[in-house]
Amino acid sequence: MRSVAEINAKICDRRAIVLTAEAVKQRVAASGIAEVAKQVDVVTTGTFEPLESVGAVLNLGHTDPPIKLRQCWLDDVPAYAGFGAVDLYIGATARPDFDHNEVESATPPDRGGAHVMAALIAGQPVHLRATGYVTDCYPRASLEATISSETINQFYLYNPRGLYQNFIVGVNGGDRPLFTYLGPLQPRLGNAVYANPGALSPLFNDPDLQLIGIGTRVFLGGAPGYVTWEGTQHFPLQKRLPNRTPIGPAATLALLGDAKQMNPYWVRACYFKHYGAALMLGVGMALPVVDAEVIARCAVPDAEIVAPVVDFSIPRRVRPTFGLVNYAQLKSGRITIDGKTIRTAPLASIARARQVAEELKQWVEAGEFLLTEPVAPLASDRAFLAQERWDAQIALEE
Repeated sequence: MRSVAEINAKICDRRAIVLTAEAVKQRVAASGIAEVAKQVDVVTTGTFEPLESVGAVLNLGHTDPPIKLRQCWLDDVPAYAGFGAVDLYIGATARPDFDHNEVESATPPDRGGAHVMAALIAGQPVHLRATGYVTDCYPRASLEATISSETINQFYLYNPRGLYQNFIVGVNGGDRPLFTYLGPLQPRLGNAVYANPGALSPLFNDPDLQLIGIGTRVFLGGAPGYVTWEGTQHFPLQKRLPNRTPIGPAATLALLGDAKQMNPYWVRACYFKHYGAALMLGVGMALPVVDAEVIARCAVPDAEIVAPVVDFSIPRRVRPTFGLVNYAQLKSGRITIDGKTIRTAPLASIARARQVAEELKQWVEAGEFLLTEPVAPLASDRAFLAQERWDAQIALEE
């Protein structure tokens, strides 16, 4: 029907017709796929969910005398310094150095690397403490300073796994509360928590990654970003429904964006009790309607997308499941497992996911966000490997 170049020309002229994925689903129900495909040029999607595989790269700039960083802490959270002299990488789940023996009945701090990133993006000062390798060209042995996003050179998010195509629903069939990466799970199936916002999420609307690939421009934390590679744990071979949506965790994306341009509204640190830190991050994608199949894929509703219900009370890599539930059931606030009605709650903010899609729609309509065609596709045959050798060794030792 139309090319990405033709759609970009319409965006530049502010003539592009843009709808959010939710609006597309509603319009298809009323008018049909073919009619909507004729009318719409771009479909915007969005999510706002907690991510652990998120990190930030910082370049501090050289001191006088110069230092080659050996160890570094940002607000007492360790950052990795095994790069150039003053390059750092800090991960969202990095935890402050803490010794339980230092203070009787002490508890770990409820913060981590995600809070450092969010603080810098919000323009707040961060305390830096570092030691150095002393060499002839880097004679300085230590450094203590206050930094901000304005006082350092590069500051960008690099997320090895910055977006999931689908995820699981967590429950607890045991007898005690569990504190997990999905938050608290109450015993005896007291609640169910899901992490993906469902049919509005970017990768559900392009399930076979026909439009999304390396070089695709994205909305990342309120600024333009890009897909750089497949994400870690990328598993496109996950079983799929006839509509091509996966029945569990499947494709993932590695994402990159300039944190100096990001908006703190779309980047929020969070902490899960007795588990650790993560970063709530707004991610959106604008899909070009190059043919009617794009609209057909975007028309799939929550009722036709499923996720597995996983029992966290079994402390193994492969846990038992209670089958599949669809996202319409999850969003209703109740699901039924073994005849028992269970409360559900989203870990993602569905309201902010909608806002991501709406804000990206406004960017496109204003001519501020052009679409990019991938320079290379993402892998479609990547298997998911586990450490079976280690599992076998543990079994022998037991």
